[in-house]
Amino acid sequence: MKNYFDSPRGVLSWLITTDHKKIAWLYLVSITFFFIIGAFAALLMRIELFTAHGNIVSPDVYNRLFSIHGIVMIFFFLVPSIPSVLGNFLLPLMIGAKDLVYPRLNLMSWYVFMIGGLFTLWATIDGGVDTGWTFYTPYSTMFSNSHVVLAALGVFVTGFSSIMTGVNFIATIHQLRHKDMNWFKMPLFVWAMYATSIIMVLATPVLATAVLLIGLERIFGLGIFDPALGGDPLLFQHIFWFYSHPAVYIMILPAMGVVSEVLSCFSRRRVFGYKFIAYSSLAIALFGFLVWGHHMFVSGQSTFANTVFSFLSFLVAVPSAVKVFSWTATLYRAKIYLRTPMIYILGFISLFLVGGLTGLFLASLAIDLHVHDTYFVVAHFHYIMVGGAVMGFLGGIHFWWPKISGKTYNEKWGRFSAVIIILGFNLTFFPQFILGYLGMPRRYHSYPEVYEYLNQVSTVGLFLLGIGYFFPIVYLTMSLFDKKTVGANYWNAAGLEWLTESPPPHENFHELPATVPDVYDYERLPDLGGVS
Repeated sequence: MKNYFDSPRGVLSWLITTDHKKIAWLYLVSITFFFIIGAFAALLMRIELFTAHGNIVSPDVYNRLFSIHGIVMIFFFLVPSIPSVLGNFLLPLMIGAKDLVYPRLNLMSWYVFMIGGLFTLWATIDGGVDTGWTFYTPYSTMFSNSHVVLAALGVFVTGFSSIMTGVNFIATIHQLRHKDMNWFKMPLFVWAMYATSIIMVLATPVLATAVLLIGLERIFGLGIFDPALGGDPLLFQHIFWFYSHPAVYIMILPAMGVVSEVLSCFSRRRVFGYKFIAYSSLAIALFGFLVWGHHMFVSGQSTFANTVFSFLSFLVAVPSAVKVFSWTATLYRAKIYLRTPMIYILGFISLFLVGGLTGLFLASLAIDLHVHDTYFVVAHFHYIMVGGAVMGFLGGIHFWWPKISGKTYNEKWGRFSAVIIILGFNLTFFPQFILGYLGMPRRYHSYPEVYEYLNQVSTVGLFLLGIGYFFPIVYLTMSLFDKKTVGANYWNAAGLEWLTESPPPHENFHELPATVPDVYDYERLPDLGGVS
């Protein structure tokens, strides 16, 4: 039987495909394109901040750069990255299904994603937007003279793609699991995708409502957020953060699922506390809806509300800590293989730990007042999102690349780039904790000279990080042209996806096994395969 690359062939076959594996590729190419745009904007910002007074771009252009960087990176890279690429490709394979339950809806979600992306690109090319990715009112509705409506329309349309993907994943997990796969035989990556999908379905309509209201307010002047007309500008922040804090978990939960799979394989150990990790995914999804108010400690909401949201923000750290404890216990006394995916995953754990612990600072009322809207917040956010979600994505892509492509990559270059990325990341963002603590506000075009040295270190770090990101794009692309192919189970890993050939056939399996193997039974499997 032909593999999915050859069944059928041609550009049109990709554009009308309903094969979940090909749609994963469409997403991979798309999000890589958007990642490059967002990264280029970040590079220009850091060059501007290399000197205290800045003379590369004007303050207005700088505002538009950090706005488009945030909008593109969050809505068009981080949110769809793991669910739409790895989730699309792996979910049916991991549960023994031929495809997702709604293949046409899956293809439609990609087209909707691209339509939303084109609106945002149009806004960028035509001058950009200067509100930041948060679109805060009343600035976005009453004062900004940039393309707010067009950028918001892009985010609004893309939200439907996220909802479609979430509905499809939930229905697939319920309807198409292997007959022998009960809930506690599912891989933890599938549990993570299930929890993520719940957030996608329940929270994304709230974001759609928020950006729709901005459009209506801006075009028709309804007065929803205008105090002069009886509106409330803080209402937008409540609606926006009700989505956007759970959205953090849309980005990080899938990466946590990747960590459990990769960690178990490269330590050749059963995941410690399987059920605790599974339940903690659901707990994070639940608690994520209850903590939006901690973004508004200085907005003027009541002291009682601040206290409640502070307590809940500490509470959401508990299930995250459960996961980190379980991963650490899995590694205890294990024989660890430092292949490329494992380096990324160890990077994830260490960087997520820093990001999580500094999140406790922001959940504390008194400390948050001091560091609110400073570079401390920027550093914390990037340690979670880039140090967590991007590390998980890169670890997952490298781990399943032999399955996805049927080829392998240069392991030495893989390890080298992973180390460069971790070093570059810390050099970029750790100084920003100090800058924020010392009082440098975020989103400023120029700053006092006392902050210049740390900003220069941060800029050098971003260049190193950019070089690190460049290598995987090159060697993974080059591997596709390699004539040498790999076997079905390159890493001698557990799990249904490794029982079919690489790359998989059109309908995933020639023949499904009668029973589902224990997906973490590494003690009985051969030693690690692949390159030593």
